[in-house]
Amino acid sequence: MGSRFPSHQLSNGLYVSGRPEQPKERTPTMSSTAMPYTGGDIKKSGELGKMFDIPVDGSKSRKSGPISNAPSRTGSFTGTASHSGPMMPNAAARASYSTSGPVSSGISGSASVKKSNSGPLNKHGEPLKKSSGPQSGGVTPSARQHSGPMPPVLPATGLITSGPISSGPLNASGAPRKVSGPLDSKGSLKVHGSSVANNQAVTTLSQDDDYSFKRNFPRPVLWSMILLFVMGFIAGGFILGAVRNAILLIVVVVLFVVVAALFTWNTCWGRKAIIDFIARYPDAELRTAKDGQYVKVSGVVTCGNVPLESSFQRVPRCVYTSTSLYEYRGWESKAANPTHRRFTWGLRSSESHVVDFYISDFQSGLRALVKTGYGARVTPYVEESVVVDVNPLNKELSSDFIRWLAERNLSSDDRVMRLKEGYIKEGSTVSVMGVVQRNDNVLMIVPPPEPFTTGCQWTKCILPASLEGIVLRCEDASKVDVIPV
Repeated sequence: MGSRFPSHQLSNGLYVSGRPEQPKERTPTMSSTAMPYTGGDIKKSGELGKMFDIPVDGSKSRKSGPISNAPSRTGSFTGTASHSGPMMPNAAARASYSTSGPVSSGISGSASVKKSNSGPLNKHGEPLKKSSGPQSGGVTPSARQHSGPMPPVLPATGLITSGPISSGPLNASGAPRKVSGPLDSKGSLKVHGSSVANNQAVTTLSQDDDYSFKRNFPRPVLWSMILLFVMGFIAGGFILGAVRNAILLIVVVVLFVVVAALFTWNTCWGRKAIIDFIARYPDAELRTAKDGQYVKVSGVVTCGNVPLESSFQRVPRCVYTSTSLYEYRGWESKAANPTHRRFTWGLRSSESHVVDFYISDFQSGLRALVKTGYGARVTPYVEESVVVDVNPLNKELSSDFIRWLAERNLSSDDRVMRLKEGYIKEGSTVSVMGVVQRNDNVLMIVPPPEPFTTGCQWTKCILPASLEGIVLRCEDASKVDVIPV
């Protein structure tokens, strides 16, 4: 084929212009021995430790050294390197790198290096992926492989947080931060035992927070009535002795009997009357409730940041727990407390705790934060169930009950005891009475500044009662099915 321009024929028979391409020498392939598995130890990972200013164990780090005794060529070669030690100072800031120039003594050219070591992580805890497309200087991107287990991938929530990386849920190595105390299935700290008393988020309730007609009745009114009856008895006795007329004394005695019966009735049935009052009080709708309005809300409970655990049955994810130990005092039995009378049940030990929680309103579906933690005033009306009953016919103590007594330094001698426990766990249905507070689109139920009065219930002969703080009402949670949340 004659032409002024040089041409040549390819192997497939096609003629193309230009001179035939000179055969190129095959570039040597060089490799180094793979390093042993580091097991994810940050001190052995080199580059990852340098990212967070963590000292690196230099004695155990290895790095493939320069390739010696290789012919000096100009060309391109491909090699793999495996490092498990400190890298170059600026290597931690790059996802991948390639070199152009001398790689080792006597070798020059362009290189595409594949690295396998522990390198930097992105903001989601994932290894930086190799980028596609052209890069500056025509450098070929390299792929990086990491040794050791990686932390779990965290979902992107879009939440903007402040503070250093050490203030988050992950530590400097990207692994979950260790916290003191056991964690529940959702990663929140469970509070029980001696740590409850030292936790500011937990409100510890005393016996004064429970309903008692004696403590609820105004003391000035009580002492005034006692003084009037004393004066009436003195006057009635004087008139009876002077003029032989017992009418005044009979009237005073009848009034005293009526008042004593009324006080006894309220002492026995006052708590049940208040529970009935709470049940009859109409539920409010949070959507239309005004700021500062006293409302009653019924809904499903959801735990807050600090869930509780019941002390005896170890029921997890509770917002309220109560455990009480009662003892029966016979004629020769020991008293459970200084005011314990014979042939009655007396309270020997009691512990009640409550924390902040959320409630989802049945009326509107809105969720509100109930501020019952951090020392808030709370009046609970939560039913308790008998979990341990030690009587003369059954005096064998279970190992769990003995452990519970030992943790509280209580004796387990020959006594008639009864252990009751009540709790409000996540998914339970409760009724809450408090004041609505709206703060920056956050709906909360807080304790009222003044006690709420129930008023007189004349049909039931119940005197007025005061409800202080947030009122919690829940039936026996052990007998009611919870709603999964």
